[in-house]
Amino acid sequence: MNRSGLPFTGELPLAIIKKLSGNPSGFLSKWQDIKGENATGASRRAAAGVLLLLCLRPDVRRTGAANAIWVFQLIKRSSQTSQGGDISCPGGMLHPLIDWAFSLLFIRSGILSGSRPHAGPAAEQGGRREENIVSMFFANTLREAWEELRLPPLRVSLLGALPTYSLHLFSRTIFPLVALARPDWTPAPNREVARFIEIPVASFFDDNAYGRYLIHAAPGLPTADQGPWEFPCLIHEQGGTEEILWGATFFIITNFLKIVFDHTLPDLRGKRTRSKTLTADYLAGSR
Repeated sequence: MNRSGLPFTGELPLAIIKKLSGNPSGFLSKWQDIKGENATGASRRAAAGVLLLLCLRPDVRRTGAANAIWVFQLIKRSSQTSQGGDISCPGGMLHPLIDWAFSLLFIRSGILSGSRPHAGPAAEQGGRREENIVSMFFANTLREAWEELRLPPLRVSLLGALPTYSLHLFSRTIFPLVALARPDWTPAPNREVARFIEIPVASFFDDNAYGRYLIHAAPGLPTADQGPWEFPCLIHEQGGTEEILWGATFFIITNFLKIVFDHTLPDLRGKRTRSKTLTADYLAGSR
C-alpha cells in the first residue's frame, strides 16, 4: 500500500480510470489552439501523442503471483533520433488524416475492445468531440508503439488522458495517454529505440531514487545561454547500467503520480547529481 491508500494490485487500473476521468486533460482545447495558430501562420507547432504504458510484471527477485509489481514500460531513444539517449514513452508525431481514419475504423467502432475513452469531464467539456480527439491521439500512439516496439494494439487498453505538455527546445506539444499493456508481448525495438526499459512504479516512492540533473548546452545550440540548468530526475539502474529519467517524460510520470496517488517530489537538496551536455545532434539526431 502506498501513501495515497491505493494498492499496487490488480485493482490499480480501475483506480487510475476513476482518477483520470475526474481530471480534465484539455486535449480538445489544446488541439484547437494548435490548429488555429498553424492555420494563421502564428506558429508551426507540431502535436505528438505518447503512451504511458503500465504493465503488471513478475518480480524477478521473488516468486509467486502475489509478488508481481507494476512497471512503466519506456524506451531509450537511439542516437539516430532527436533527443537521443533520453528515456521516453513510446509515441511520436501525429499524422491527422491517417490517425483519424485509424481511430474511426478501429477505436470508435469498438473493434479494439477496451480502447474507447472513458466517461469523465469530457462529457461536460466538449462531449463527443473531446472523446474523438482522445481517440485520434490513441490511434496515433498505437501506430507509433507498433512501429517502435511491435506492441500489438490488441494488447493495450486505454485508461485515460493526462494534461498536455509543451516542449521548450522543440515546437511541439505532447498529448499523453495512460494505457494498460498485457504482459504477453515481447518488445522488438526498431532503429529509433536503443533500449526497452521497465521502471517499477514503486521506485518513484523511494526518495533516494531521485537526483538533480545538470544540463549544459554545447556551442551552436539555439539557447539564450549554455547553462547549466538544473532539472529533477530519477536515477534508475537496470542490467548494471544507470539510466536517467528527466525532462518531459519525468514530468508526465510525476504528473500522473500526483493525479492518481497525490504524490509529490521529495526535497532534492543534497540529492545525487548527474550531468549531460546537449549537442546539435540532440535536436536532429545523427542520421
